[in-house]
Formats: sequence, C-alpha cells, structure tokens
Amino acid sequence: MGKLKITWHGHSCFTLEEEGYSIVLDPFEDGAVPGFGNLRLEADQVLCSHEHFDHNAVQCVKIREGAASKKNPFRITEIHSWHDDAEGTKRGSNIIRVYDDGEYRIAHMGDIGCPPTAEQKEALKGIDVMLMPVGGFFTMEPEDVCALVGELKPRMLVPMHYRGSGFGYDVIAPLEKYASLCGGVMQLDRNELSLPEDLQSGTVALAPPLG
Repeated sequence: MGKLKITWHGHSCFTLEEEGYSIVLDPFEDGAVPGFGNLRLEADQVLCSHEHFDHNAVQCVKIREGAASKKNPFRITEIHSWHDDAEGTKRGSNIIRVYDDGEYRIAHMGDIGCPPTAEQKEALKGIDVMLMPVGGFFTMEPEDVCALVGELKPRMLVPMHYRGSGFGYDVIAPLEKYASLCGGVMQLDRNELSLPEDLQSGTVALAPPLG
C-alpha cells in the first residue's frame, strides 16, 4: 500500500490519509446529493471549502480522540477564490486547499466558479493530484476546466461534482462531457487511490460509492 491514500465518498467529499492521520474534505449533509448515502466518517480533522449544505456537514464526521495532539503530515495552503464569476455576489466565496506532505501536492478545488488569477495559478503549479469539479452550472463549466487543466498541467486530475448514472444533481453535466473535451478519462472500479502506486498522468475517475 502507498504512503498516501485518497478516498472519494461522493460529490466533493474525500478523505486524505497518511501516517495514521486523516482529513475529511467537504462532507455533505444527509440526503443532500442524490444517489449518495449518508456520511458517517471518522477523522482527525475536517475542512470545508465553503458553507453550502453539500460541502459543510461537519456534524457527519466524528473527530477521533486525541486528534489535537497528533502530528499532521500535511502542510496546508489556502487559496481564497470565488464560487461564481461575479466575485462572490451570486454564490459567495470558495477556498482551494493544497495539501503538501513533502513528496506529493494534492489540491482540492472546492466549488471553484471562475478561473484563478495569475497569482493563484502560480500557487497551483506542480500539483500531483487535482480534485476538480467538472460538472459546471454551480462551478466552472467543463470547457473552462479543460482549458485551466491544460494550463496548470496537474499530473493527475480526479473529477468530482458531476452527474453520473444514478447520482448527482440534474443541472450539472455528466462526466462524459468533460471527457469529450479533455481527451478521455480512465475509469477505475474502486473509489480510492494509493500513492505512489496509483499516480499516473491524465484524468482518472474513481468509482462512485453509491447508496
């Protein structure tokens, strides 16, 4: 098994685990996202990109005993951005977070709604795994995501926040739309990655944990 594990719980929710320390990102409320079951997770920390119900359900994550005294293997950088293309006047703010363990850099893009600034793009260069919303409507549209990814060139992109068979919001686009623009997607039959074993170039979609 790799030193770093990334698990997708559906929508934009992931767990990062390394050296016995785990962080849950963007948990969603019970019944908030069609197709996905209720989250009941344990972790040492929970972080949210913004305060919408499908991203901020900290009550669904039980913080482990002694978490405050454990060493966090990740250096976390916050990049403040917008959830829309009107400087937050439509949907508010969004926090992109980069998790750096000294060997790998993982970026969770939250509900990014507009292209990053030049300064933000500089901070997002050299990403090994980018967790990126590709469904549009509430976030950047698939064609804009494709252009951004082409510019930033993360080593691996893991799609999130899209519509699939039996899950996701009706108004957001299916993964196939992004795939048709970006040159294809490799679909895994599991919802987790281990690094370095699973690190590869291109777009890799994890299996949706339905139910």
